Amino acid sequence: MTAKKVLISGCSGGGKSTLLDALGQLGYRTISEPGRRIVAEEMRGNGEALPWVNLKAFARRAIHVSQSDLTLADHLEGLVFFDRGLVDAAVAYEFAGGTPYHSLLAGKLHYAQHVFLAPPWPEIFVTDTERRSSLDEAKAEYQRLVRAFTELGYETCELPKVPVIERVEFVLNELRSG
Repeated sequence: MTAKKVLISGCSGGGKSTLLDALGQLGYRTISEPGRRIVAEEMRGNGEALPWVNLKAFARRAIHVSQSDLTLADHLEGLVFFDRGLVDAAVAYEFAGGTPYHSLLAGKLHYAQHVFLAPPWPEIFVTDTERRSSLDEAKAEYQRLVRAFTELGYETCELPKVPVIERVEFVLNELRSG
């Protein structure tokens, strides 16, 4: 048996990390968001690859981290949930003026075909030292991701705006029925 790589993507501040934390508490394997890890590391260092300093450098690093995460998951079994991933990074890289995501991803589905998207949710959206984008920027990012996932052949499923335990149940039920 090999890992089924389940991607949870979508809007910044849409509750993805909270959902992944809840899935992890239930014993599922989770891979934390590459961007958050990069920002934390950059804030301890020189900060040259922070998204608000150099989005292209940040996205390039996120591509490499996401590729490493995928390689790590290749050695796991069962469901593995990813908080963002390679598609997110490739879309950000293109947005920053880099190579188009179609070229970077080479037409390959790197995750399970069924992808969960956290929609913009103004009631829970907050900024912090690691997330500085506005809600409007997050909404625009969400639209780029929806378009990219569709164009790449993924089946997207928008997460409902409900308490986290209900989101967990929704995701697990969708995976059982799919």
